[in-house]
Amino acid sequence: VQLVESGGGLVQPGGSLRLSCAASGFTFSSYIMSWYRQAPGKGRELVAFIASGGERSNYADSMKGRFTISRDNAKNTVYLQMNSLKPEDTAMYYCKVDLKLRTYWGQGTQVTVSS
Repeated sequence: VQLVESGGGLVQPGGSLRLSCAASGFTFSSYIMSWYRQAPGKGRELVAFIASGGERSNYADSMKGRFTISRDNAKNTVYLQMNSLKPEDTAMYYCKVDLKLRTYWGQGTQVTVSS
């Protein structure tokens, strides 16, 4: 199983980024996918998750209305569109999948929101 995040970078407050997580090694379309983030000195927190078919998603309260999770099962990829970014969104962003026997994480992609 491999999860590879990309799309992070430095962005000004109010800006946007789209993160991608390319998955391989499992039947992507059968599993819920999640995005988490971890800011310096803080624990890892859930950002959003999306159902296997993309028909349902849920967000942490602080991301609602600004972030959108989506997936393309044909490309084995999950996305996180982040708009109206704030300095407090600065963190390492990870995608995650819970398979039957264990949980897998990607290596993360850094998002820095600063002027």
